[in-house]
Amino acid sequence: MGSIVTRTGDAGHTGLMYNRRVSKAHPRVEAYGSVDELNAALGWARATARAGFLTGHLLAIQLDLVILMGELATGVEDLERYVKGGFHLVTPDHVEKLDRIVLELEAQKISFDGWATPGATPTAAALDVARTTCRRAERRVVALHESGQLQNAEIIIFLNRLSDLLWLMARWAETHPEAG
Repeated sequence: MGSIVTRTGDAGHTGLMYNRRVSKAHPRVEAYGSVDELNAALGWARATARAGFLTGHLLAIQLDLVILMGELATGVEDLERYVKGGFHLVTPDHVEKLDRIVLELEAQKISFDGWATPGATPTAAALDVARTTCRRAERRVVALHESGQLQNAEIIIFLNRLSDLLWLMARWAETHPEAG
């Protein structure tokens, strides 16, 4: 196996799918980079959680984010090739999975009063970091979409729903301190 150090990014450029090179400051790189940060924040939340309810859902969401990042790392001109290559796109089914978890949490009548102050438990704090990171990723994806560089608006819906879900999960973790 070769070194992780390739030096191909030393001049401030990086590769997208299909060997397309762009600036590391390109809006597409900003978008998938923010989602990558979100994935790391979710990993932190999952690592602190002790409740299988959280860890299972968070891992599933992380795996869906890999699909989302792959799509974001592919230029519009290469999407058809990407799909023909067997890669998946974000679909309404991904959003529906999040909606089901939201309904499951809301059915538990989680208590909260007004605005939440992060930090009641380590897991709740990690989930709130993930939520705010998700909102930043959402803003980056919206900017990419508004510039005509993203066709699949389902990604925006997914990230919007995910940030709501992460807020609920954090409140659930506060209500169940034994969860982490």
